[in-house]
Amino acid sequence: MKKILIANRGAAAARILRAVKALGLQSVAVYSEADADLPYVGQADESVCIGPAPARDSYLNQDALLDAMARCGADALHPGYGFLSENAQFARRVESAGHCFIGPSPKWIDALGNKAAARALMQRHGLPAGGSTAILPRDDLEAVCRAAEALGFPVLIKPAGGGGGIGMVPVEDVRSLPGSWERASGMAEKAFGDASLYLERFIQAPRHIEFQFLADRYGNVLSLFERDCSTQRRYQKVIEEAPAPAIDRKAVAAMADRLSAILGEIGYDVIGTVEMLYTPDGGFSFLEVNTRLQVEHAISEAVTGVDIVQAQIRLAAGETLASVAGKRPALRGHAIEARVYAEDPVRFLPSPGVLKTFDLPGARPGLRVETGYAAGNRVSSHYDPMVAKIIAHADTREGATRALIEALGDTRVEGIKTNIPMILQVLKSERFQAGAMTVDGLQALISTEATKERA
Repeated sequence: MKKILIANRGAAAARILRAVKALGLQSVAVYSEADADLPYVGQADESVCIGPAPARDSYLNQDALLDAMARCGADALHPGYGFLSENAQFARRVESAGHCFIGPSPKWIDALGNKAAARALMQRHGLPAGGSTAILPRDDLEAVCRAAEALGFPVLIKPAGGGGGIGMVPVEDVRSLPGSWERASGMAEKAFGDASLYLERFIQAPRHIEFQFLADRYGNVLSLFERDCSTQRRYQKVIEEAPAPAIDRKAVAAMADRLSAILGEIGYDVIGTVEMLYTPDGGFSFLEVNTRLQVEHAISEAVTGVDIVQAQIRLAAGETLASVAGKRPALRGHAIEARVYAEDPVRFLPSPGVLKTFDLPGARPGLRVETGYAAGNRVSSHYDPMVAKIIAHADTREGATRALIEALGDTRVEGIKTNIPMILQVLKSERFQAGAMTVDGLQALISTEATKERA
């Protein structure tokens, strides 16, 4: 592996570029016409325009990406997260063209990247999971309604071919199902190029706990502990932390060991995250496997000292887990990440526009900032609205929280609105500081504060 094409954009592309450079490899950045001025495009060894702004014509355009690889002589492709990162057909096309796809083998993207198939596989290996359906016909709404009624309302519509909370829609009753189904299908098609959907029984007020794994192609699996991603708005993660607070460490360790054993038994490889729902009464329940790098990987890097992106590249190239990461590291302190979105912090509507001012916190011990933007760049309405990730790491959770609050206070963004006021509200809340956030907790917190302001 000598030259890697980075098939992504924004913070993902900038982060992967840094890992590629650290490994002494050549880099190729691809970009849409809307992203031509983003800083990492000029920082790569080569850059290639792959089409106009809409994702379907650029970052989801498989032919354009494969053509770019052929033109620049890249021998590997890193898909990042989102877009085509969990598309098994694309991974196979990359490999058929003689290149390395830097991710799990396509068979695992097929078996686990498809959320409905993953649930069936993990249940066969004894993991508890809530009720769900197989992939349902897109245009047979009668079949969809029958499946929902058999499962029992409320239900959650979920895309089979993607993650990140995109396309997930809760449904309370059969009357609202057809409209929600069409809306979810359209979102999944736009984001992942795959409109396939399934239904899942809706669990009230769970915590979202996910386990990070690395694996080589020789049957070895390494757990890099867990992350708590319960602070979400409409199933989009906003704040993540590692390790999970206010939860029994023995129970978490036992689940990590169990998942490691299952992944080892089936021969899973390279990188993956097993997402679980957790309630104090019901324990852990399997949710899905993300067969890719996660947005929130940085907090796991902070508490383990393992560079997950470099490890992913080396494992995909065939190196052993022992040479890449060694034995399981010990936990080092606590890390919290905030996702800064270009959105109105009150109405939560997208806020695209030019970054007239974009002053992020400067370098300091325990603080890390990830972004694909600089002042003067335009935040496009065509893509995910995340403009930066700010990660704080300290010896204690309280110290990490204070450091993140200080860093967000030092952030200055003009030209667009951001969700920073809302993030600060959450970090300072009693509920967050008690480690008691659930996936519905952010909306409840926002509603409570809004009621106080009106009073």
